[in-house]
Amino acid sequence: MGAGVIGRLRPLVWLLLALPALAMLYQLASGETFAFKLLHPTGELALRLMVVAMMVGPLIAIFGRNRFLLGWLALRRNIGVAAFIYGLLHLVFYVMDMAAIGPILDEFWLPGIWTGWLSFALMLAAAAISADWAVKALGPWWQRIQYAVYGAVLIGALHWYWLDNTAGPALVHLAPLLILWTLRAVVKRTRRARKTAKGKAKGKAKEKESLA
Repeated sequence: MGAGVIGRLRPLVWLLLALPALAMLYQLASGETFAFKLLHPTGELALRLMVVAMMVGPLIAIFGRNRFLLGWLALRRNIGVAAFIYGLLHLVFYVMDMAAIGPILDEFWLPGIWTGWLSFALMLAAAAISADWAVKALGPWWQRIQYAVYGAVLIGALHWYWLDNTAGPALVHLAPLLILWTLRAVVKRTRRARKTAKGKAKGKAKEKESLA
């Protein structure tokens, strides 16, 4: 996809990403639901969107660049920022549900709670430098800080596991990313082995030519 197409699609993508949040906020404001009931959907969306944003990297490594994947790559930052916003809403609804700082501090050290705070902190670090100026200002450090998202998604899955006391739902959401990471490692190793084999074959061919 060209830059012009991406530019035209971006507002639509933002609208689609915002629709669940707008619906939740409307339900909360109208009294149709409570903050507690919005904790799970916001947390789930935050993790899902992080996974979607991170999938494009290994897909390009496996299949190479094409118009679809390049378009996905161009929108990755938008998807990542949306994931952070849903993570922020998750935190806001949690604070609203707890209603006081005392109960929040009392349960902070529970595994299912501190992992959520840590995951959000890592998301915050990545989101804080998502603007174009940060990319230019930080140079190579920008990519290194963005790796915090890897920790955010894995620790976020742990947060989900400890709260539900079952690994199934978190693993289902992580599965596409885990599979792609594994495939990328296999593909890279295979390509490296082929490259090494070709290099050795060329070396042997040159050796034979020199002996002839």
